[in-house]
Amino acid sequence: MRSSGPNQNRIEDKTKLLLKFNYVSSFLSLVLGLFCVFLFEIKGTISFVFFFYPVMNLLNVGAFTKHHNLTAMAIYTTLLSWVSTLAITLSSGGINSPFIFILAIIVLAGYIATRFFGNIYMYAILLTIITIFFINYYYSDFIENEVPQESREMFGLASILFAVYLMGWIFGKDLMNAHYKLYKSKEEIERRIDEKENLLREVHHRVKNNLQTVSSLLSLQAKNTKNEQIKNVVNSSQTRVMSMAMIHEMLYMRNNLSKIQFKSYVNELTEYLVSSIKEKEIDITINIDIPDVQLGIDTAIPLGLLINETLTNSIKYAFEDNSKGQIDIVLRKEKNTDSYSLQICDNGIGFSQDIDFKSADSLGIKLIHNLARQLKGSAKRISTPKGTKYEILFQDINKTKKHRSDFRSHFA
Repeated sequence: MRSSGPNQNRIEDKTKLLLKFNYVSSFLSLVLGLFCVFLFEIKGTISFVFFFYPVMNLLNVGAFTKHHNLTAMAIYTTLLSWVSTLAITLSSGGINSPFIFILAIIVLAGYIATRFFGNIYMYAILLTIITIFFINYYYSDFIENEVPQESREMFGLASILFAVYLMGWIFGKDLMNAHYKLYKSKEEIERRIDEKENLLREVHHRVKNNLQTVSSLLSLQAKNTKNEQIKNVVNSSQTRVMSMAMIHEMLYMRNNLSKIQFKSYVNELTEYLVSSIKEKEIDITINIDIPDVQLGIDTAIPLGLLINETLTNSIKYAFEDNSKGQIDIVLRKEKNTDSYSLQICDNGIGFSQDIDFKSADSLGIKLIHNLARQLKGSAKRISTPKGTKYEILFQDINKTKKHRSDFRSHFA
């Protein structure tokens, strides 16, 4: 089964590059072979290798058209180039041969197969060069320069031109093309990201506006009824809607479109709740002790609703008229986990310890319990000498989803 998408394009690009290298190097080798025979008067190993290389290389290309194994063709090409270059280098002066620079090109050809084979060829070529040096140094009699003295400068020029042309025309040009494609791809990705971010901002903005419209309709509905019970229910729903609207407002106004600064959100939410609930003349001080953490929208919305319920209950029922009250909101992250502990405490009159989250008739208390479960956590009431204290243990839903996704992709 053939792969598709970016991986297939990458394989096609590598195939084109290797075929181009094979064709060009074979042609240049044939030309150099003719130069050696008719212009430089070089006989023996050098001329033979220059004619032998294109024949074997083209047979390799022919085999690739049948087996379509890019790695096999790349390994064959690099091994053939390696052996051929080594033979010509040892026959034209060893470490002093101008043809030794072709070994560097073989390393680049090796990387066409895979990075692993490229690394192997790189160290093998380095070892080859060091070996040639020691042969020159200790066994100079073994090195025979087949190039006549009067042709060595011309052979050196032809070898350098051969290397430069291969390096520039094959790998240099391909590198520039790859860089240009990467640059254009980066521009396109950035453009699409900007479009998606702008679209997402617009979505959050519209959601916020729609929620504010719902809040305004609820406010009008509350004003048009004389039933105090219905009015309280509608007002409670209005604050819940506004707690969600604030999150969407913060998301489209900030740079981060997926997470919000939770401390800033709680500050705005508490200010809104204190100013909107004016049933009693109460001087309430709210102490917020929250670190600079960012929470995703899937966590922030139920957590905001939960804080809304607890604060609304405290402001409405915990304090008597013309009294002073204090509400503390403390958030702590559990060590070495993605779990958090949220404590909300007031110093009001409190309520009966017999009331249970699951069996309570109050919608607000039921919501606290259900929202905690939605956050993969739990809510409990802690006994205090005065007032009411809640402790909510929860997890960042977004991180939990990410860990599950990473787990699935790891075993996919």
